[in-house]
Amino acid sequence: MDDKLLAHHIAERRTFAIISHPDAGKTTLTEKLLLYGGAIKLAGAVKAKRGRASAVSDWMEMERERGISITSSVLQFPYRGLSMNLLDTPGHADFSEDTYRTLHAADGAVMLLDCAKGVEAQTKKLFRVCRQRKMPIFTFVNKMDRPGREPFDLVGEVENVLEIGVYPVTWPIYRGATFRGIVYRGFHKDEPKRVYLFDAARAGVSSALLGSEVAPVTVTGLDDPALVRELDDEGYSRLLEESALLDEAGDAFDGDRFLAGEVSPMFFGSAMNNFGIEAFLEAFCQRMPPPVAREGSKGKVDPLGAFSAFIFKIQANMDRSHRDKVAFLRVCSGRFERGMRVHHVRTGKAMRLANPTTFLAQERTIVEEGFAGDVLGVYDPGVFEIGDTLTAGENFTFEEIPSFSPEFFVRVMMVDPLRRKQLKRGLDQLAQEGTIQQYTPERGGDPILGAVGRLQLEVVKHRLKSEYDVDARLEPLACDFVRWVSREDGGELDLLAFDRERVGIPARDVRGRAVVLFAGEWQLNSAKREFSGIKYTETAFGAAVNGSNA
Repeated sequence: MDDKLLAHHIAERRTFAIISHPDAGKTTLTEKLLLYGGAIKLAGAVKAKRGRASAVSDWMEMERERGISITSSVLQFPYRGLSMNLLDTPGHADFSEDTYRTLHAADGAVMLLDCAKGVEAQTKKLFRVCRQRKMPIFTFVNKMDRPGREPFDLVGEVENVLEIGVYPVTWPIYRGATFRGIVYRGFHKDEPKRVYLFDAARAGVSSALLGSEVAPVTVTGLDDPALVRELDDEGYSRLLEESALLDEAGDAFDGDRFLAGEVSPMFFGSAMNNFGIEAFLEAFCQRMPPPVAREGSKGKVDPLGAFSAFIFKIQANMDRSHRDKVAFLRVCSGRFERGMRVHHVRTGKAMRLANPTTFLAQERTIVEEGFAGDVLGVYDPGVFEIGDTLTAGENFTFEEIPSFSPEFFVRVMMVDPLRRKQLKRGLDQLAQEGTIQQYTPERGGDPILGAVGRLQLEVVKHRLKSEYDVDARLEPLACDFVRWVSREDGGELDLLAFDRERVGIPARDVRGRAVVLFAGEWQLNSAKREFSGIKYTETAFGAAVNGSNA
């Protein structure tokens, strides 16, 4: 393929994630983007009832039952000549590590806010990850059809709390206290302003049908006499006053600052009622950048170069009938072809990647080729780990994805000893996915699981039963945190010494890296006094250290 054609295909790609606090409407917005993109004909409800469609992106049984996203979904669809790669992330804080890994694969993010609640705790955490990566961020204020805070208050909160500039591309308009629509301001002051009127009655019908149709809107301009009748004199005066204030007092949109993650275009609407989505998508297609060069161990990796990719997610049992395991890779440069041979950098082996697939959540489509920006799934025979780099040219690695210290720990006790093999296979696969962190005590005994939140442990127990037919008892362990340990001089570590001196529980993680579980800071301080020359880290990168063969 010549360079011009390759550049054309890559320029069509848009790869982004949606981040939010739980219940801000993230999965609903995802469904409506799919609806507008034509990928689905009926947008599903987060919690489906009889006769309703359930959310496409929430494909796990437990997600459908609880009405929450507990794993990242990959959703690919065309829109206006672009190839969209949408990464739907869990909003719940207990699954923030999965979201962190997924953000590594994205080129930008859509930050979703509840108009009544504004910037919430989980939003702050996820925003910081985006900010560290200098990702362009769009902001969508959702649930505008419900009572909420003043728009200027929301703008000020985003700017003050998240320390990022805000440029309102759309702005809400009201008749009294009733939301009546948005005005599309565009990215430049000289752009003609368009008014989208919200038909509450028709939108209510559309909402009841769960998005079976795109909500009808009336589009007009600021100087339309009919707009005065729609808003009444007070509402129309407020619209003109706020519009003039935004034009005169607000800063001009700065494209460079946006690309650096320093200013965010803001939009208002109601995902449930399909309102404001089309205006958002129009602006998103204009401004969301295509794939750019990524940092590698040997410098920047040009998207137009030879094929390279990294694994950011592993998912077992997506197809329950085949018990398969899929590795999700983000193509960072070049062109991927079905059946091509690539170099697996961590193991140094060459391998053939057959039957690459694109996804609409659980639904798969075999593809013949992919380009920088695409997210593809490939069969994992048990060799891939999160963070692995694949190349077809020079040998290098992308930025590694860290493992974080969990906060909750349990021992896994067998209910039926005859199911030990199934338990081991289930725990190993779930640990490789990153659903949970698994530790094998150095002195032997029952495996230990670590989780960022308690809900992760419920997910593990549920999936062990539903996917591996294993009943397990999870007994709480009196530990507060874990530290990865190694000798500062790189020498061999006597891990069992921590057990002999009773200053922690020595173990190894799923990659064979040495860890110690501590009951509190007092025990960590005791270990530091007892042993010199030991390095303790809260996060871990890469493979095992100190000669482990895991």
